[in-house]
Amino acid sequence: MTVALETILARAGLRVTANEFLSLVEDAAKRLITPQVDPSAHFTTAEREALAEAGLDLAPLATDETDPRARTVAEQAVLRDTALSVNQAAERIGVDSSRIRHRIGDGRLIGWKDRGGWRLPAWQFSDDDVLPGLETVLAGMPQDQPALVLAKFMTTAQDDLELGDRPVSPREWLLAGGSARRVADLASAIGTPA
Repeated sequence: MTVALETILARAGLRVTANEFLSLVEDAAKRLITPQVDPSAHFTTAEREALAEAGLDLAPLATDETDPRARTVAEQAVLRDTALSVNQAAERIGVDSSRIRHRIGDGRLIGWKDRGGWRLPAWQFSDDDVLPGLETVLAGMPQDQPALVLAKFMTTAQDDLELGDRPVSPREWLLAGGSARRVADLASAIGTPA
């Protein structure tokens, strides 16, 4: 399994050993999820009835069903593993590390504290600079959303952003010179019920 996992990680461009990755997954799982319990236990009888009438299935997962939380745990592990340190970000865009810290403080870059320092999601950067229009996009993003939600938005194709005849992610859109204001408008709705 280790060789197969290392092959998959290499194809995905992740520079991490299989054991390191599995350790990240285990850590993410411990932080993100609680053991599977009966979902209906969280609701009163009246609430359970109302949810059942609306078509929600509150039955616990069957033993042969895949836990839907597994994808989130894997995505969190990848986000954490691919994030840049302050020094890596500074090197990438050719500035002093103090400039990166200032940009985080000013909201011109986002990150979180982990592993003894700041971690910055890689989607914010091109090969040698910050993503074009990033400041505009970050100004439009809700501040209460977790890094994983923002990363998923920025890296998932959006029907409202097309290059040629195909939907693209906000990151691809910005790299191709698309309007940052348009992405910021879409980003402002993150976390808002549809």
